[in-house]
Amino acid sequence: MELKGYSLEMFRSELEDAVGTENVIEVTDEQKDMAMDQNWLTHMWMKKNEEIPLPYFIVRPALTKEVSKVMRICYRYKIPVVPRGGGSGTQGGATTLYGGIILDLTRMDKIYDIDKTSLILTAQPGINGRVLENELNKHGLMLAHYPSSVDIATLGGYLAARGSGVMSTKYGKAEDMVISIEVVLPDGKVVDTLPVPNHASGPGLLQLFVGSEGTLGVITKIRIRLDPIPEKRLFRMIHFSSIHDGIEAGRELMIKRLNPAVIRLYDPGSTKKSLRGTGMDAEGVNMVIMVDGFAEIAELHMQKVIDICKTHGGTDLGEEPGEYWWNTRYDFYRPPLQPSYPLLYGTVETITTYDNIHKLYDEKKKVVEEKYKRWNAEYMAHFSHWYPWGTMIYDRFYIANPPENAKEVFQLHNQIWADCSRVNLENGGLLNEHHGIGFKLGWLMPESYGGMYDVLSDIKKTIDTKGIMNPGKLGFEL
Repeated sequence: MELKGYSLEMFRSELEDAVGTENVIEVTDEQKDMAMDQNWLTHMWMKKNEEIPLPYFIVRPALTKEVSKVMRICYRYKIPVVPRGGGSGTQGGATTLYGGIILDLTRMDKIYDIDKTSLILTAQPGINGRVLENELNKHGLMLAHYPSSVDIATLGGYLAARGSGVMSTKYGKAEDMVISIEVVLPDGKVVDTLPVPNHASGPGLLQLFVGSEGTLGVITKIRIRLDPIPEKRLFRMIHFSSIHDGIEAGRELMIKRLNPAVIRLYDPGSTKKSLRGTGMDAEGVNMVIMVDGFAEIAELHMQKVIDICKTHGGTDLGEEPGEYWWNTRYDFYRPPLQPSYPLLYGTVETITTYDNIHKLYDEKKKVVEEKYKRWNAEYMAHFSHWYPWGTMIYDRFYIANPPENAKEVFQLHNQIWADCSRVNLENGGLLNEHHGIGFKLGWLMPESYGGMYDVLSDIKKTIDTKGIMNPGKLGFEL
């Protein structure tokens, strides 16, 4: 529904009554960035001076009851709601497509409780990742997530896209850490999931909302597992003669359940771009490893890890490069090393099982570098999140000199994404492992889910009967 004149002013008045006049902000060109996240396409579009779909207002609640009031208002007016945290997402999940409002959750930044008996944090979703981690560290605790977006992202954002942090191989993803959540549904109703995530009391509805990217409701309170800061962290870098030797070493570490906190395997292109880019003297294929825990156990753990890597042709490069990586691990994701427009790039990451990963890497590299040779496309990858059954490949394409025309470069970008995504799907992979779907990949969701997508779509229609929650995301129909 489009609002104009006094209908728009009435809508504004009701929102101001819910959250306060100062927390309903009219959107002008100065707030244009709030209508986007870190999606490359949207920033390219803005740089080309193309029209950006803007919302009516940015609304900034501080309490669950205020979110509930705002949702009831928008539900009655049939106005789209785009929940937003720090805006660190890359898939357009927090991008405004159809007007409506941005529900800015960053005022909801309170820590309610740090339960040192059960090691459970209770907090609002809008708290910044770095602020949260610094506070937890004062208590000798950590939220063992540590994403590259930690300085921008919020706790709620970690859950919205099922995010991974650098230590996920041992500690799990955000979806593995969450205990329970409070959610405001599209009609304003406030609900809680069951108090613990593991049970035999019917389906686990917690995970229905985790990863839903604001399409089913607004997460307003989170209980999530904490961990003690480890007594010791040990680092190593191992050099391999080929990426496939490195993958096999990582696979054996995981199937033998050694589970280091970090396994990060870089192909030659990624070594050059990521490791050398941060000042490290490295080339070829390299694996960074970190194990942690009690000192005497960590020492034995690391030695076994090194022994297994050597059986796959690995050469131990020692502790120093591994420690250097840890201390500079975020630098590649910050200016000036973070890639940005006008460079055309995309992170076409996925996850699959060990029997498929070798072929997936080879085929995707071939597609990018051969099909898009006229554009001198580059492909590089690292493998950063490992599971007992498979691994995640964080891979990117780069084109230094893309077309000048906004619509042409938009189409080229989407074509490469489609080709890479279909290589993922054909090799047992998914559309994404930890960046989410947004509107960038939503149109491919039916291909990924097959017949189950109808089930997912029916759930959306049941919960969000008026289709106001983050429309245009995850491929859901309007």
